[in-house]
Amino acid sequence: MSIITAEKKPTSEVNSTDPALKAQRLQRGRELAREWLSEFEYCLSMGDLDKLGTLFHPESYWRDMLAFQWDFRTHSGLDRIIESWRKALEKHQRPLKVQIEESKVAVFDRKGYGESVEAFFKFETTTGVCRGHLRLLKPLGEDSTWNGWTLFTSLEDIKGQEERACHHRLRRTQTDEELDASKLSKAFTNPDVLVLGAGQCGLAVAARLKQLNLETLVVDRVSRVGDNWRNRYQSLMLHNQIWANHLPYLPFPSSWPAYLSKDELADWLEIYAKALQLNVQLGTLVESATHDESIGRWTIKLRSADGTLREVYPRHVIQATGVFGVPKQPSIPGADRYTGTLIHAEAYGANFPAENSRVLVIGTGSSGHDVAQDLCRRNAKVTMLQRSSTCVVSVEPGAARAYSIFAEDGPPVEDADLVTNSMPFTLLKEFHKQLTQRIATMDKGLLDGLKAAGFAVDFGEDGSGFLMKYHRYGGGYYINSGCSELIAAGSIKVKSGTVQDMTENNVNFSDGTIQTFDAIVIAAGYENMSESVRAVFGDSVANSVGPVWGLDNEGEVRAMWRPTGQPGFWLMGGSLQQCRPYSKYLAMQIKAIETGLATTHKPKKE
Repeated sequence: MSIITAEKKPTSEVNSTDPALKAQRLQRGRELAREWLSEFEYCLSMGDLDKLGTLFHPESYWRDMLAFQWDFRTHSGLDRIIESWRKALEKHQRPLKVQIEESKVAVFDRKGYGESVEAFFKFETTTGVCRGHLRLLKPLGEDSTWNGWTLFTSLEDIKGQEERACHHRLRRTQTDEELDASKLSKAFTNPDVLVLGAGQCGLAVAARLKQLNLETLVVDRVSRVGDNWRNRYQSLMLHNQIWANHLPYLPFPSSWPAYLSKDELADWLEIYAKALQLNVQLGTLVESATHDESIGRWTIKLRSADGTLREVYPRHVIQATGVFGVPKQPSIPGADRYTGTLIHAEAYGANFPAENSRVLVIGTGSSGHDVAQDLCRRNAKVTMLQRSSTCVVSVEPGAARAYSIFAEDGPPVEDADLVTNSMPFTLLKEFHKQLTQRIATMDKGLLDGLKAAGFAVDFGEDGSGFLMKYHRYGGGYYINSGCSELIAAGSIKVKSGTVQDMTENNVNFSDGTIQTFDAIVIAAGYENMSESVRAVFGDSVANSVGPVWGLDNEGEVRAMWRPTGQPGFWLMGGSLQQCRPYSKYLAMQIKAIETGLATTHKPKKE
């Protein structure tokens, strides 16, 4: 799921159609950004933190992703920004060779905030090659001045340990063949990193690790790469456009449709693993896992499909077994007396008996809607049980507006990722409130139809919409791909409330009504991902890792893609769009540990 800022309109386009005036404002924006970055570098080179403080607005943000510490941090407010730079200077860390990217400066109108100059820049540290993004703000009001609003610093490569891609790509010779064979053997017998899960998350991070010359083995219980998508119900499609979802190094073909089917994505993952020559062992389960902190290694017992048991001893384990945790299994009164089919949405597939069946779908999040729509397509009589309100947006124009920075004719995907990650979550929430209001206006007909059918809608508890629901809870929303129209038309019925009891194939609802169903599909969402950790690694590791997803006290996602409370243990999850940049950040953290630049450590306490 992407974390894109609210829709932006260039000031020059909003206020004028005069090309000369547009060019003048853009040139002024370049000068402002260039001057600010020059002053910024000078203040830090001289250690002049008082002068540095004059460059930022009181309500400003500095988000850093690995450029100045081996974690993700967001420093909010002038005092915390200055104190964080003070600590960086004490460790002799500061930006070097700061250089604006002249062709990538823009001027925008930020509704409710003022005029903004936004610029990319490059810099170095003693250990890394980095990029950054700057937003200068001139707040509303005649006497306001330009100052720093958001600053983003991002590690792109570790010096001397760059990804073996583009101009750093490997130059293989014939004499390297035996070495390649030796590395392949090592990856399967004694990997540096073991990745659990061969979906988009596991494959993306394995590809990054390979290009950092770390021997990596990916294992999965499925029999074929892509089966985690391939085996799901036939009508499943992605809810955002293809250009937001490219995987590292190998973009989707330009001839493919804008919205991928589950089979297209499944086949692409299989192609991806083969083309990037990733080491994948299928039909494999983790039998047990223990960590010896004294030597910094895991002992992992793997069981193959034929029952063979063997051990590997990686220094790092990455769990990449899904976006969220195991399915929630709510206690339903009378379930033990129900004689019909009762399954969780995760188990729903093409073999489900749908034709003319009376089916109750419990839950109105994304999974519930997708299952209900597929059942309706297969001539089932479907009722959805809504226990609480749901945030609903259209695929187009609604959700597409949130992903607008990713476009076929838009900026390079690396630039779009940088802009996306540059936005602090605290400020992003405010931008999404504006965006949610605009989407609600565009979706008025859709939402009115749902309300008329008895379906309760919301826009998040603070009006920040579906994307902030994703980051906070991983659910509670639906990007409409056709189910909402079926609800509005009455083809899918809606009930509000809960199940009070079940007897044979009858369901008693909290409103006092009783209905008969041949099958029930529970789409109640998923447990916290820490429960997935617990299922494989046990209570000790799960308790050390703690809650996953949600935001910590700095507004950063908890535990995901960054150090956890368990040394040598990492989590890789998220949408396709998130897999691309965050797989690189995670791989660089592991490389930094392996090269002695960083040590495993417990994350800061909230």
